[in-house]
Amino acid sequence: MSESSRSHPQDSSLLTVVVALAANGLLAVAKTAAGVLTGSASMLAEAAHSWSDTGNEVFLVIAERTGQRPRDEAHPRGYGRSTYIWSLVAAFGLFSAGAVVSIWHGVTELFAEPGRAAYTANYIVLGLAFLLEGTSFVQASRQVRGKAMRWGLQPLRFVARTSDPTLRAVFFEDSAALLGLVLAGAGIGLHQLTGHHQYDALGSIAVGLLLAAVAIFLMRRNMDYLLGEGDDEEIRRMVLTRLLEHPDIERVTYLHLEYVGPARLFVVAAVDLTGDDREPDLAVRLRQAESDVEENENIEDAVLTLSLPADPSLTAG
Repeated sequence: MSESSRSHPQDSSLLTVVVALAANGLLAVAKTAAGVLTGSASMLAEAAHSWSDTGNEVFLVIAERTGQRPRDEAHPRGYGRSTYIWSLVAAFGLFSAGAVVSIWHGVTELFAEPGRAAYTANYIVLGLAFLLEGTSFVQASRQVRGKAMRWGLQPLRFVARTSDPTLRAVFFEDSAALLGLVLAGAGIGLHQLTGHHQYDALGSIAVGLLLAAVAIFLMRRNMDYLLGEGDDEEIRRMVLTRLLEHPDIERVTYLHLEYVGPARLFVVAAVDLTGDDREPDLAVRLRQAESDVEENENIEDAVLTLSLPADPSLTAG
């Protein structure tokens, strides 16, 4: 999946992260206060969720900032991969500080003696949380829908495949936040209706399992990109077309792509140049072709080599 990069569309992702950070910071304090005052396991699980999200979004801000640094001699393919590193750290934080704490607290409360029961404060905080989390989710959803439409993809398919880890993280974390509020509210409500505190504890466990599933998915996708994912048919066709449209390139026989950051590609290709130049002139033309290819906003670095005469040609069809 490719999005424009050198115009820094990540700025919109950064705005999405900042909105989510502000919302989760406020909610973390409110949920913690409500959980302590009412003794609700589900509410304390939601507090852990919001605290982990707040910390994660700090990491995502760092990811956006470090990943936008321009390439230099020490890093000829830029700093884009640092975005995936920090996003991986954020996803692990969601797992450890959110999922594990919520599950552990729920299991503990499941077998504990019931304490005091108070519900009004919990419902007020859940309502406020739904409003703030919903605002953040709408911001992320608009960005996802806009980019998905440009690629002709369904929003969920786009956000699962996009090379922008911060957009994916905020979208899935906000989705999990809204669903987590429903689970927590169900646990608290069933506790109130039945008088059995175990429902509240089960709500905490359910929130933890939800966070674990989201965190594992996000960790896996960041690891895919750190390992060099780039063999996407759409982006492969785009790069191959770009190469074949170059006036000095007659054919392409080999093409390797991998992401080195959000919407940033490292391209290695074997090409056959037009004409029959001497070796020194051929080398100059090859380097010039590399520079021309790198003018594409999605290509961070390109390395071209010469094809062997017997190698089969690649087609963009």
